[in-house]
Amino acid sequence: MNKQELVDAVAAKTSSSKAAAGEAIDAFIGTVTAAVTKGDTVQLIGFGSFSTGARAARVGRNPSTGAEIQIPAAKTVKFTAGKAFKDAVNGA
Repeated sequence: MNKQELVDAVAAKTSSSKAAAGEAIDAFIGTVTAAVTKGDTVQLIGFGSFSTGARAARVGRNPSTGAEIQIPAAKTVKFTAGKAFKDAVNGA
């Protein structure tokens, strides 16, 4: 499912216009992005939580030449699925 299909599905479920559903989804994405960028955790009970993680610097290899390269440390975004979401996916 891509974003447009999600907008269509939300509009159909909520009996609202596609424009309103698109704005709501954009607002949700923007709010979650802003919160996680600040270092906050966004917890949606039953669905999951978005948070930041850290990846340490490491040595990698260029696949074409085999030369070693330094990969810098980076922040990552983590999503941990909630129990209800996991149960729905697993059919429990």
